[in-house]
Amino acid sequence: MLSSISESVKLLCQHDSSGHDWWHIYRVVNLAKHIGSKEGADLLVVETAALLHDLDDWKLDSSDSENLPIARKLLNENGSTEDFIEKILTIIKEVSYKGAGIETIPSSIEGMAVQDADRLDAIGAIGIARTFAYGGHKNQPMHNPDLKPIHHSSYEEYKSTRTSTINHFYEKLLLLKDRLNTKTAKEIGQQRHIFMEQFLEQFYSEWNLD
Repeated sequence: MLSSISESVKLLCQHDSSGHDWWHIYRVVNLAKHIGSKEGADLLVVETAALLHDLDDWKLDSSDSENLPIARKLLNENGSTEDFIEKILTIIKEVSYKGAGIETIPSSIEGMAVQDADRLDAIGAIGIARTFAYGGHKNQPMHNPDLKPIHHSSYEEYKSTRTSTINHFYEKLLLLKDRLNTKTAKEIGQQRHIFMEQFLEQFYSEWNLD
């Protein structure tokens, strides 16, 4: 089942340039399995959810993040039971970051492993590269000092607000270290968080000619 789903996901993500390509999925799968193995999670559930977690994401075009039709279709095609499908879809729905003011703690250790892995891939060196790729994909400015970061109080506000790539660090990326669920992820996240802080210090130094 996993090899078939993996091949389908590769095909669906092959043309992505927003930072949500197959290699993002690949990294999240490996991180989630690593975290899950350390935290005592069901690794079949973890790997399946990690493979499918982005296919119906609202950030990608023509997505339905409520009903998750693409993920559901692949699970059905690969003979999953209804109980297994619902378990995977619940994890996927709980993965996404929904704004600085919105608490999103998964309801299972498997969900925590997948969410932590996805969040770890959003920070550090790769996270920086991905956020600039996504900003360009959405035609957002790299930096505009006149645009101030927003502490979004609702999911709808987070989805609809136009921002800059640098603001995204303050609206999401720098907050993720303290929103990781597992001990394993927190240990990995600490160094990645420090690297982002160092990057921003250098960015502002160059921007302001300090």
